[in-house]
Amino acid sequence: MTKADIDGLLKFYLNERERANFEASIRTSLQALLASPHFIFKLEEAPAAVRAGQSYALNGLDLASRLSFFLWGSGPDDELIAAASRGALATPAGLEQQARRMLADRRAAALSTRFAAQWLRLQDLDKIKPDARLYPQFDANLGAAMKRETELLFDNIVRQDRDVLELLTADYTFVNERLARHYGIANVTGPAFRRVALTDINRRGIFGHGSVLTMTSVADRTSPVLRGKWVLENILGTHPPDPPPNVPPLKPNPSTGPQTMRQRMEEHRSNPACAGCHKMMDPIGFALENFDGTGKWRTREAGQKLDAAGVLVDGTPIDGIVSLRQQLVRYSPQVVRTVTERLLTYALGRGVEYDDMPVVRSIVRNAEPSNYRFSTVVLEIVKSMPFQMNRKPGA
Repeated sequence: MTKADIDGLLKFYLNERERANFEASIRTSLQALLASPHFIFKLEEAPAAVRAGQSYALNGLDLASRLSFFLWGSGPDDELIAAASRGALATPAGLEQQARRMLADRRAAALSTRFAAQWLRLQDLDKIKPDARLYPQFDANLGAAMKRETELLFDNIVRQDRDVLELLTADYTFVNERLARHYGIANVTGPAFRRVALTDINRRGIFGHGSVLTMTSVADRTSPVLRGKWVLENILGTHPPDPPPNVPPLKPNPSTGPQTMRQRMEEHRSNPACAGCHKMMDPIGFALENFDGTGKWRTREAGQKLDAAGVLVDGTPIDGIVSLRQQLVRYSPQVVRTVTERLLTYALGRGVEYDDMPVVRSIVRNAEPSNYRFSTVVLEIVKSMPFQMNRKPGA
């Protein structure tokens, strides 16, 4: 706090005090404080000499605030404020020291509950209401457990400083009794979550998580399109073309007998207006078809053996979740680039623009020697020019 800050609030108190009692005058000062843009917004003030449209380096306290909201989702603590005040954040060593300290703090759990939940769109899980006749085992408690499983996996990667690709390959997960029973994992009792080793290779990583599989389904069936689109956008950072207007809906099961989702989709894809987009999304979605609309494993649908094979857009054949995961890991720089883009967006509070992409690519290159450890990606972001600078708005 500066003297000007205090004097400004004191003026409200003194003006009110001329006609009211002490309590009313203090209340007026508090109202002024709560209405101040400096309280409501996280402002980063440009130096007076900076002209509109020019870039400038953040001062120590603004950089501390940006760092704290990035890693903790809240304001800086006393130690970070003290470091900023004595100029420690102006040195690479001082900035790295504070970033590592903050990553090790329990408040870094905000990266899982805020960043990962936004990036992976876990909030969409609340909008899905699986049909109780088809999925009688699903309820709100199971949905909440699915979401928590994904948050805990991401939190473990942060705390243990693991390779970010472990999101796709982790041979462990976090379950309570309710979720373990849904997955068929034995010897887990009680509501508390615990880490368990996965003996089923199909269940590894977030593609085996009920959260992802349920929110990319619809009420009464799976959706290879939604699942393929989710993987393209959130894991590979690729946006499929928008669907053409007047796309015909998926036809219901014929009166001659139920069909598998793949059979119904093949008929839908025969429409030339639909084939282009589906070529990108469907092979990925079909590879996940062994998971039903709530993430339970299955081998048959509509009385027929499931066919999870397909050919990716680059011509690579896959035959299910395991080979899909292997192919995505083969594109690890692309996956890490997507993670970096989303982290940088979250850290800056704005979208990543075309002129930020050289920085994104350099972060990915610099993180490769460490096997893409999470802390390396974070530190490269913190050291980057977009993170440490801002631009004064133009006229």
